[in-house]
Amino acid sequence: MKAILSLSLLPSLLLVGCGDGGSRSNSTTNESSSVITAPVDYLGAIGKGQQHAIKTVDTAALTQAIQLFQVQEDRLPKDLNELVELKYIGAIPQAPQGKKILYDASTGTVKVVAQ
Repeated sequence: MKAILSLSLLPSLLLVGCGDGGSRSNSTTNESSSVITAPVDYLGAIGKGQQHAIKTVDTAALTQAIQLFQVQEDRLPKDLNELVELKYIGAIPQAPQGKKILYDASTGTVKVVAQ
């Protein structure tokens, strides 16, 4: 008798547990407007992430080369081409599409900004 009661109670608990509450939490975490546009949204996010990663790596490498130049030459480089000429870097990295690299010779800082 107890076994029959517990077996009949189990499906009802599963149905209650799978109620509408789970779909609400899903909609708040999902930034996609629909299932149809989800692949496009995903590819857009991947592209933005890749641009951010490239920008971060490039500015970090340039900043490191500028600091090394400053320690060894006891001054900041006049421009980024001086880092290439003196072989601190192989070449000035390409900025992500629609961006450009700005170097401030007075402070020795590198920024990637929109064109």
